Amino acid sequence: MLLNNKKTAIIGAGPAGLTLAKLLQQNGADVTVYERDKDPQARIWGGTLDLHKESGQKAMKKAGLLDEYYALALPMGIIMTDEKGKTIFTKQITPENQYDNPEINRNVLRKMLLDSLNDNTIIWDRKCTELEISEGKWLLHFENGTTATADLVIGANGGMSKIRSYVTDSEVEVTGTMIIQGDIPQPDIQCPEFYEFCDGKRLMAAYKGNLIVINPCNNGNMTYGIIFKEPDSRNDAHPLKLQETDHIREFLLNRFSDWDNRFKELFYATVDFHSLPIRKFPLDRPWKTTRPLPITLIGDAAHMMPPFAGQGVNTGLMDALLLSEKLTEGNYKTLKNAIESYEEEMFRYASEAQLASSRNEAEMLEADFSFEQLIN
Repeated sequence: MLLNNKKTAIIGAGPAGLTLAKLLQQNGADVTVYERDKDPQARIWGGTLDLHKESGQKAMKKAGLLDEYYALALPMGIIMTDEKGKTIFTKQITPENQYDNPEINRNVLRKMLLDSLNDNTIIWDRKCTELEISEGKWLLHFENGTTATADLVIGANGGMSKIRSYVTDSEVEVTGTMIIQGDIPQPDIQCPEFYEFCDGKRLMAAYKGNLIVINPCNNGNMTYGIIFKEPDSRNDAHPLKLQETDHIREFLLNRFSDWDNRFKELFYATVDFHSLPIRKFPLDRPWKTTRPLPITLIGDAAHMMPPFAGQGVNTGLMDALLLSEKLTEGNYKTLKNAIESYEEEMFRYASEAQLASSRNEAEMLEADFSFEQLIN
């Protein structure tokens, strides 16, 4: 095996990085994951993830974790309404579709993956800031002043990865779309009418370029995302103050003034807002063909994309599956050859996923968009 007597460093303990670590360990590789979070209890904020049969679930199966994923994930139906709360489409969960793409909380998924790894695989509180070459190996520098060495480095540390610059000169792009995410603990108490309205399903609604996606069952919380075209602050007398909860709440109440009061109940009940512009890392430029030592990227570090086709985490898990196979099962003479083969295949399917995500993003911001368009 190409990794015999070699140390592999994975930068980032997200789903892709942890899955890759599991798949490599199954083949006897010496793997260490370096994660910037202080400890395993650090909460990962955000909505649930759904792993698709032909991508994310294939990686889970290869890792021996598919049954555990099914046990921890929640099959969820869909309800679509108009801005007045009138139901226009419903998808029920059936015995036939319950395993298609059940939803799992991000923290639950991380714990499942962490528990599957060998002891001491993860080194916490290690934000990698720089790489250099020392005595024929990568020397990793961390923000807290410590260092480590590796023969192979794999950047899996998200869309704003600093490790990426060692692989490509391409830059992250802002797409012009904004997401405001809300979090409501104990939704059956804090917003009971809307919680009952969801009936255990993900609820989606769209009206005049404003979209909302709500998950009422995210590990005890209701989480939702509001999607809209980012306002032009240059022409806005009252720009959105993204760090002020009360200001965001007032902004949303004004933006949703024509919507049914049940939607406004969400904003009043929300204890915490997060807002972020949508970014992508395009794959329209080739990566560096000459690298001093073996290094590559997976997940958002390789191909961050808008979250509008459910492809982000699934594409990252496909990266983990494919790269692990190239490094442990392929007929390659060198790590460089295996990495080149991985990147060639990854560019194809990740570019297709990015295109689908961007296409959905453009359609969703149209004033007459309905979520039914994504199903029909």
